[in-house]
Amino acid sequence: MTTPKTILARILFILYLAAIAFLCFMHVDKLPEVQRTIFGIPTDKLAHFLMFLPFPILAYLAYDHLTNKVWSAVLFAVCTLTIGLLIAYGTEYVQGKLPYRTMDMADFKADAIAIAISTVGVFIIDVTHVNIRKRN
Repeated sequence: MTTPKTILARILFILYLAAIAFLCFMHVDKLPEVQRTIFGIPTDKLAHFLMFLPFPILAYLAYDHLTNKVWSAVLFAVCTLTIGLLIAYGTEYVQGKLPYRTMDMADFKADAIAIAISTVGVFIIDVTHVNIRKRN
């Protein structure tokens, strides 16, 4: 049975993916000028990192429901990481095909780092819950 929390999480996940698509494919000339770096990190790379950091968290809330076995947590983490990386690469690929955007593999690298860090965090939380359930 799907709970109202799960439905809300799935709606939020879909809205998040729509926001990612909008941000990645919109005309950048509509954005205001911002400083080029923050703490020495290029602003656009930081933006990419922050855009993709929530992906594994929202996927976990929408689809995992606290697994009961460690292998399920591993499988969910691998699938989340793979799908997240495919989406991140896909956005860069499509940007390379758009006349007003360019493909930048450094952006993909920032996306991938965010997805990997967040996936590890979600995996640790998931496995911790599995171990707590086993003890009870």
